[in-house]
Amino acid sequence: MANRIGLETLKPAPGSRKPSKRIGMGVGSGHGKTATRGTKGQTSRSGDGKMIGFEGGQTPRLRRIPKRGFRNEPFRVRYQIVSLESIARVFKNQTEVTLDAMRVHGLVKGRALVKVLGDGELAKALKVQAHAFSKSAEEKIKKAGGSAEKVEK
Repeated sequence: MANRIGLETLKPAPGSRKPSKRIGMGVGSGHGKTATRGTKGQTSRSGDGKMIGFEGGQTPRLRRIPKRGFRNEPFRVRYQIVSLESIARVFKNQTEVTLDAMRVHGLVKGRALVKVLGDGELAKALKVQAHAFSKSAEEKIKKAGGSAEKVEK
């Protein structure tokens, strides 16, 4: 079994791997003095990166386009949505549904805000905690004899 094939015997094809250029290591390296950057000019300097969208001094396209309206994107409140159906399915044997319990059971990821929606039905009374509730979810929870408790954001 001299020619056994396995992950431990794999090697790159001959000539496919080259040593990296050793830039700026003196004249004898072949990449010394100007370190392959040429002479003078913006790209020969350190920190030569041009900003994204730079068009050589011409007014960039993003600044030429007229801008209108109002964008509320940076201030938008984003909720993770949990349905009553999934709460009823996961919390069969419990009476209280907290945010931490939802995280443990995988209904919510991370520390994001949680909103409960009224998809599905509740068969028993549950005390549900969340940052927000839809009207239908709140009605269904109260109809089943439970309570919908809003937690501060």
